Amino acid sequence: MSQMGKLQKHRLVLGLVTLVMAGSLTACDDGRAGAEGAAKQLASSLAALDVGQIAVEGKDAAAANDQLKAVFEGLDAKPAVQSGDVKLDGDTATFPLNYSWNIGSAKWEYSSEATLKKVGDKWAVQWTPALLAPELSEGENLSVKVVPAQRGQILGAVDAPIVEDRPVFRVGIDKTKVPAEQADASARAMAALLGLDAEEYAKQVAASGPQAFVEGLVLRAYTADITEAKIEAIPGGSSILDSMALAPTRTFARALLGSVGQASAEQIENSNGALRAGDTTGTGGLQQKYDSLLRGKDGVEVRATPEVKSEGETPGTKVFFTSLPSPGTTLKTTLDLKLQQLAEETLAGVGPASAIVALKPSTGAVLAAASGPGSNGYNTAMLGQYAPGSTFKIVDSLAMFRNGATSDSKVECPSTLTVDGRTFKNAEGYPESSLGSVTLRDAFAHSCNTAFINARDAVSQDQLESAAQALGVAVEAPKLGADAFLGSVPGAAEGTEHAASMIGQGKVLFSPLSAAVMAASVANGAPVSPQLVLNANAAQNTDAQNPSAGASPTESGTASPSSASASVSAVPVSPASTQPITKEEAASLADMMRAVVTSGHAGFLAEVPGTPVGAKTGTAEFGNDNPPKTHAWIVATHGDLAVAVFVEEGGLGATTSGPLLKSFLTAAG
Repeated sequence: MSQMGKLQKHRLVLGLVTLVMAGSLTACDDGRAGAEGAAKQLASSLAALDVGQIAVEGKDAAAANDQLKAVFEGLDAKPAVQSGDVKLDGDTATFPLNYSWNIGSAKWEYSSEATLKKVGDKWAVQWTPALLAPELSEGENLSVKVVPAQRGQILGAVDAPIVEDRPVFRVGIDKTKVPAEQADASARAMAALLGLDAEEYAKQVAASGPQAFVEGLVLRAYTADITEAKIEAIPGGSSILDSMALAPTRTFARALLGSVGQASAEQIENSNGALRAGDTTGTGGLQQKYDSLLRGKDGVEVRATPEVKSEGETPGTKVFFTSLPSPGTTLKTTLDLKLQQLAEETLAGVGPASAIVALKPSTGAVLAAASGPGSNGYNTAMLGQYAPGSTFKIVDSLAMFRNGATSDSKVECPSTLTVDGRTFKNAEGYPESSLGSVTLRDAFAHSCNTAFINARDAVSQDQLESAAQALGVAVEAPKLGADAFLGSVPGAAEGTEHAASMIGQGKVLFSPLSAAVMAASVANGAPVSPQLVLNANAAQNTDAQNPSAGASPTESGTASPSSASASVSAVPVSPASTQPITKEEAASLADMMRAVVTSGHAGFLAEVPGTPVGAKTGTAEFGNDNPPKTHAWIVATHGDLAVAVFVEEGGLGATTSGPLLKSFLTAAG
């Protein structure tokens, strides 16, 4: 065959192939690909809440887009939307739109039916409100009503309710009862009555909708200054009877338990979507730490109210979705309500920051953890970080026992002692009869600083650390279930720093809780691991889920720590000691603590009825004043009770904290 013939034959074959392929495409192209593409585009546009770029029939595209936004605006979320199988019927295509919403803690899923019409070479959606939600009518917009979950209680020992729903009055401005032009003046008048920031409250009222009730303050009861009559005398002023999870009194264990109130803007922002405006949440203490456990899950109701077509008509409400609330879980604690209240009453008149912590040595149960009014809302009892002063001589003595000493061993107690140029002395009023060569018991009973500093060469710093850990302090507290500082004792120190450690100063830091744990370990004859929350395991990892505390209203406020404790950064704790205190060692320490009462400077505790009291006082200097200010400490054991009393700026432990301890123990019975 000639070359020309071969070329013509090749062209003929290519032409036939092209013809066959064209026929095949024509046969398969029934519009499905275009319809399916349009269906997917519609689904993604609805998910983005923007249909402004798609072809629409039955409504102007811009109007359809406005309606889409208005219908879903009240849900405060975006849906996930998927298009289903497309069914073709000529120039018409139908398919389901599968919606999935996360509304609060609930998932709302439904399907609507969509129709496309082919107009020219485009597929246009047939717009109707039912495309957005089945049975949605023209003029209806969706909104969410939150059905609050009942917040979990906080219980004390023997399941006695501490925090439970109690009646309150929510006081504020009801904007439905005041003309718009009067709202600002009413807001400022209400702020003046309630003691609020007038500018801030006026902004809240102005920013709220015309149907809103803008809460200003929650009251447990009306007061002489804030009466129902004064509230209602303000145009729009209103008080609504409600209930709130509250402790028995406004101050009861406030620093420990925290409080409950409406979530602040900062809390909402930091909650990763867990909180919305109007939600109730915990601020500070156990209420915040276990918020996700206590809060439960709110229910939601998605509904639409039909458009009002005539004056006086009361439209019905169509409910599209309902999710029932799940109540919060009860938090069980070891707090003894009587002892907690007694501790707070004991501290009521103390001006500086102060604390009383009471433990049950046999179990480690925290029975009371009270921070006085001078703590300004800070949890001094469990988080304070202070030099423990001579209460630390319990640790010194254990370390000395482990080096061969006994309660009857002789120690030297001079009136002063100089270490590397620094002079140490005993507290004012130290008895001369207990100077010179005395027994360790006598030095302990009268708290001879120089005797214990003299022992520094025989007791290394790491032995002090080990002895502290043997007594349950400066270690982790895995059973506690609450934020706390369990003490810090450096494992290395030399010269004057090591000498200062021997009298509980230098870099040695205790909280009142850790001081109580130390005393409890002596009473128990073994290290005590404190426990406050009994069902903490029910809320593992809640810290990671909880919103951060932010600015809060008056009833929910928390305070900053006092300057003395705030200036000390948190110190990592060590794992538990491998050499816990023995019963024999504890008995020797208990004997010396009893001597503080029978022959030392805590003789006033001999009058406490019941089981004999053992104690150790402590005074720790701080600051640069001359003479320096002092922390006042005392720890005691009384049967199956161990107590620590602390006053941040309080003179001597025996004269300041001692009487508080006596009052507490006597009343505790």
